[in-house]
Amino acid sequence: MKPSREIGGLLAVMAALRHPATGCPWDIAQSFATILPYTIEEAYEVADAIERDDMEDLRDELGDLLLQVVFHARMAEEAGAFAFGDVVEAITTKMIRRHPHVFGTGEATSPEAVKRTWAEIKDQEKAERRARRVRQGLSAEEEPGFLDAVTRNGPALTEALKIQERAAKVGFDWSEPAPILDKIEEEIAELRQALAEDRPERVSDELGDLIFALVNIGRHTARDPELALRGTNAKFRRRFAYIEAALALRGTTPEAATLEEMETLWQDAKRLERDG
Repeated sequence: MKPSREIGGLLAVMAALRHPATGCPWDIAQSFATILPYTIEEAYEVADAIERDDMEDLRDELGDLLLQVVFHARMAEEAGAFAFGDVVEAITTKMIRRHPHVFGTGEATSPEAVKRTWAEIKDQEKAERRARRVRQGLSAEEEPGFLDAVTRNGPALTEALKIQERAAKVGFDWSEPAPILDKIEEEIAELRQALAEDRPERVSDELGDLIFALVNIGRHTARDPELALRGTNAKFRRRFAYIEAALALRGTTPEAATLEEMETLWQDAKRLERDG
């Protein structure tokens, strides 16, 4: 089997890996559940390559993510549920339907208008799915709540952002950033009190409230909290690497250095970033 630029080649590779008689023992042993962590990890590695503006890595990481889609589709095909072609057809149908301003007679003059149309069509699709379940005799399920449209299995910061966006659609939202800053200060005070009282469970609760409020200020200033935090993580890595390098020139390590020494070097790193 030779490498190919066509998707059929990748599908053939996965079919060979999953062949029960001649395939790879590890690949054969996998299931949707065991592959899921790899799928999530690959998505984050794509994000990392984008943030580093590394096109070569991005090409490779997109390939790794595509492999995850092919892997899941192959297992579904083996189970008689659906095949890769069905996945392609489903997303193609969805994209055409959700872009009537491109593929139909609708109009959209701005990105905001596109997002509104997208949300409206998603709501229509959900109503259609509910109606289909009723026809199939599956109506015994409890009617989902308004926030149940937000998935619970993604990163917590992203879930918080989507919950807030969803609540804002019915007017349950701050009108401007200033009151959110007041809320943040209120949550900080409550966290201080919980710490002073040495109540671990309440500390956890108040910490969550504070983070939720911080997500809200990010949303109101059009700054994605997940991306903001990833940027801060990258910044911390850079500055700590500077500390390590500077200490190495002195013949020592972070383990042997004092907090005061490392704080001084941290400030040096900040200054170099600002002036550079």
